[in-house]
Amino acid sequence: MADDMIVMVRVFDMLAWLIPKSERFPRHYRHTVTQRLLDAALDLPEQLYTAQAQRGRQRFAALQQADASLNRLRLHLRLAHHWHWLNDGQYQHISRMVAEIGRLLGAWLKQAQRTIEPGQPAD
Repeated sequence: MADDMIVMVRVFDMLAWLIPKSERFPRHYRHTVTQRLLDAALDLPEQLYTAQAQRGRQRFAALQQADASLNRLRLHLRLAHHWHWLNDGQYQHISRMVAEIGRLLGAWLKQAQRTIEPGQPAD
């Protein structure tokens, strides 16, 4: 239970850093790539809060949705770096934040899978 709280704090920290940075992305892409990046980033905490309020299979499904949002966010961040919207240092910083969130989310997913399938390995 404590790990799921830590992931919420890490997601908040990531959003607090990322949202102001995204305001500096080119205006031409504001309603396409930038919006999709922000959608993925903002969907993540909503899905985590949903997972926190659920149990069993519903929790596992919400965590899988959060994992998909995190993967979409990774893609959009890579594009932002590729197009030089984020410099190397900024990309390294946000990548570390996303990697930590991914580790915490992965642990929560494994724990949730064990609760719905007792005695089964959580691949």
